Amino acid sequence: MLYPFIFQPIFKERIWGGREIETLFGKKLPPGKPIGESWEVADRSGDESVIQNGEHAGKNLHWLMTQFPREILGDAKAAAGNRFPILCKILDAREKLSLQVHPPAHKAAAMGGEPKTEMWFIAGAKPGAELYVGLKRGVTRAQFEKKLSDGTVADCFHRIPVKPGDTMFLPSGRVHAIGSGLVIFEIQQNSDTTYRLFDWNRMGTDGKPRELHVAQSLASMDFNDFEPKLVVERFSGDDKFKSRPLVRDALFDVDHVEMKAGAGHSLKSRKLQIVAVVSGQVKIESAAPVSVRAGQFCLVPASLERVEVVAESDVTWLRVEAH
Repeated sequence: MLYPFIFQPIFKERIWGGREIETLFGKKLPPGKPIGESWEVADRSGDESVIQNGEHAGKNLHWLMTQFPREILGDAKAAAGNRFPILCKILDAREKLSLQVHPPAHKAAAMGGEPKTEMWFIAGAKPGAELYVGLKRGVTRAQFEKKLSDGTVADCFHRIPVKPGDTMFLPSGRVHAIGSGLVIFEIQQNSDTTYRLFDWNRMGTDGKPRELHVAQSLASMDFNDFEPKLVVERFSGDDKFKSRPLVRDALFDVDHVEMKAGAGHSLKSRKLQIVAVVSGQVKIESAAPVSVRAGQFCLVPASLERVEVVAESDVTWLRVEAH
């Protein structure tokens, strides 16, 4: 029998990370390390999420994909190698990330990489926090490359101040960086190809500059991507339940939902969905009910019918649907 699945997080040490994932969401982090990423739903070779709840506890997401592909996916498409199509993370950026880009689909294979379209939902932000996304209007490739060579390329980037609840969509080819002081829920295509363009002249943990991928970055960048905007859709609904669309893409849809304690919401049937709780707690009512608290992601297989999300407190969550 399949049921809603919660997984054990996979923690990733990053030079720019911190301890906010533990502070905000109560996740027990490895001591003494800057943790920048918590992989919540992952099916990568060597990083396969382990089931935390129910009769299949201890098995992993790739085992589910091998044993029950149609039941998990419904009409969604698997990633290469019959992998789960979506990768979900929580990011804790205490310091700025590198300026980077992911290769677009029509160039990725030739470059030996994978395309990576993603979205960021701001779950926490210090005053003055910002994103670097796209180019300032009018910046040419020649200007960009000149500033890259003299170490001032950050001047070319469009900077956007952000607060909790803000959302940015990042198709492959959109150059970007996360600023310091941000906690982000990231929903992305199942890929881990990142080309670093500039790393703020920073040293890695070994005391040496981190590897850059300048040629690949320049080949991947969309040089006509000027000053992209945050998602602007408004909420619709009532005092107990309201939602707004954040992403409508060929790979996945994402909605932002707010519910008052006691409210309920039926999930679409026959669709692969993920419930990601930003604040509060919900119960996923099905044949095997499970409570999902802030910082947890719950995979709802497509084969489940009559699945209800019930708010156990006032709650904010994201509904992700894979295609």
